[in-house]
Amino acid sequence: MPYNKNKQQAFQAAQQAFVQLEDAYQQLDEQSPDYGHQTKRVHEELNEAEQIIEKAYVVATEHQKHQLDIYANELMNLKYDLLK
Repeated sequence: MPYNKNKQQAFQAAQQAFVQLEDAYQQLDEQSPDYGHQTKRVHEELNEAEQIIEKAYVVATEHQKHQLDIYANELMNLKYDLLK
């Protein structure tokens, strides 16, 4: 049972990291004097989410892996948008 709990905890951590990244990304405002700080925060959240998702993928169930793949694809899209 602890192994399944670890799977769930790892997946929930990945989910939370992704949500935090989305929140930071949605708060970006190019007109804001804090835009540089906002961008830095998004990059930090992105890096953290990538690491957490990679770790969760190792212990994830097949269903969780599918959702983690979706998160990973979204991360790549956000990363691409930030490079524009």
